[in-house]
Amino acid sequence: MLRRSTLEMAGGNCTQVSEFMLTGFSDSPEIQAPLFVVFLLIYVTALVGNLGMILIVRLDSQLRTPMYFFLSNLSFIDLCYSTIVAPKMLVDLLAERKAISYTACAIQICVFSEFDVMECFLLAAMAYDRYVAICHPLLYRVVMCPRLCVQLVAGSFLVGCVNSVVQTTGMLTLTFCGSNVIDLFFCDISPLLSLASSDSRVSHILLLVLASLTGVFTSLVVLISYMFILNAILRIHSAKGRLKAFSTCASHLTVVTLFYGTGLFIYLQPSTTHSRSQDKVVSVFYTVVTPMLNPLIYSLRNKEVKATLKRVMERKKFLLSIN
Repeated sequence: MLRRSTLEMAGGNCTQVSEFMLTGFSDSPEIQAPLFVVFLLIYVTALVGNLGMILIVRLDSQLRTPMYFFLSNLSFIDLCYSTIVAPKMLVDLLAERKAISYTACAIQICVFSEFDVMECFLLAAMAYDRYVAICHPLLYRVVMCPRLCVQLVAGSFLVGCVNSVVQTTGMLTLTFCGSNVIDLFFCDISPLLSLASSDSRVSHILLLVLASLTGVFTSLVVLISYMFILNAILRIHSAKGRLKAFSTCASHLTVVTLFYGTGLFIYLQPSTTHSRSQDKVVSVFYTVVTPMLNPLIYSLRNKEVKATLKRVMERKKFLLSIN
């Protein structure tokens, strides 16, 4: 029996839901158990990878540059918004009743939308950082000063806060009297608005406007930055110089492609081919798999990070040998 509270509405009584039911991935125990193991390994890898990246940047003085300052913040964001989704998803894979309270749902939407938008703007800031490094190397230290780096991260956080407040407020002002089943493994604002009993047109419009402004602005910054970067690389005469210049932004370009690619797949696919099953697969990649891949991409493709890891491991072996 679902817990509900009664509200008075213009058309009569409304029994407001106090919890939502998540459909998850499957009701089959044969599938849920293997999925639990797979997603647990992915989440643990994401935790270790992102925490490790933050610690490496903090501990190694050679990595205290604008690029690694942004990278440590990216790892923090990935850590936060995967944690708001993955633990609940793992619990539900082992639970018969996949319920989430109204309050927990609002918190999940609030935190996830905050860090999701913050990552969009941080990736744009990182693209600008690569543009300055490649196109204006002599002015890099002057332009990308610590103050500007902090301002870019703080600005990303503030924009994420605005988006988070708008989306959460949009949810809290709506009433839910009918179905309380969310056909997903976490609370997302878009499917939630479709369950609202009250008029959700304003919330839909605000969601569309904010998503469009965020997506268009950040993607334009990334696109324009890489157009200048590509132009600068093509003007380098030696092949070795071109390869070295491209390698400085290859990791970021890979992360941007993964992040925006999954988002575009969800929001730009034709409605005639729209599938909730596809949405679930892409959403789990977007919320859980990508945060695991980001630190791996940067560590595997970045010589400085690999060198730092090697120094840390050698130092650890040396200390163990002394003891």
